[in-house]
Amino acid sequence: MRIDGAQIHVSGFTFREYIARAYGVRMSQVLGPDWLATERFDLDAKLPEGAKVDQIPLMMQTLLNDRFAVKQHREQKDMPTYALTVGKPPLKLKESRDASPDATPDALVNVTVAVGAAGVSVDLGHGASYTFNVNGKFEGKRMTAAMIASTLERFADRPVVDMTGLTGTYDVSFETTPEDYQALGLQAAINAGVRLPPQTLNLLDRGGNPLPVALEQLGLKLDARRTPVEVLVVDDARRVPLEN
Repeated sequence: MRIDGAQIHVSGFTFREYIARAYGVRMSQVLGPDWLATERFDLDAKLPEGAKVDQIPLMMQTLLNDRFAVKQHREQKDMPTYALTVGKPPLKLKESRDASPDATPDALVNVTVAVGAAGVSVDLGHGASYTFNVNGKFEGKRMTAAMIASTLERFADRPVVDMTGLTGTYDVSFETTPEDYQALGLQAAINAGVRLPPQTLNLLDRGGNPLPVALEQLGLKLDARRTPVEVLVVDDARRVPLEN
């Protein structure tokens, strides 16, 4: 995904991820037919002159409604989650030295996501970013607690809810083993809608969840709970969009 000035380029996103971004929810909060997590689409679009960042989700909603005739509703659902909380003192997160954004809040930002042999690299814009390399090293810059929870959720088997109460902007660093990184990468692939062979899924089952131990390095805790979560239910949508 790349947002470059007034151009948006997206390659290979599942329909579920488009829905999540359009309606301001996490992918784990999008429920509906199984194909939402497997059908992938590319998007190349030009923003109207003077468009602002906070207008993009509504524009995407309009696009999805026009091309896919999406019908959806929101509801509360009690489901398994991880609660991200502050663990035993001391908190080991480091306040970002330069927590002020490098652009006005409504300015367009450049956002890039890259996944390769070396690991994952994500530029969230306004100085916020993270990398997670194959050696198991995670490094985040200028991340809020909500960003940390959302990022962890990509590598978790259930939604991660921020319950830290932290309001700062932080630099984040923790390490896992290369084997744990592999397990987290497999879980991220499943969350992204990748179909893995049974023998690979068996590796994941044996690997367990390394995130709780890793987060102890930050003074944070990941608790398995059941909590009410607002979900967005896709009642109906075209599987094949109308032509451009």
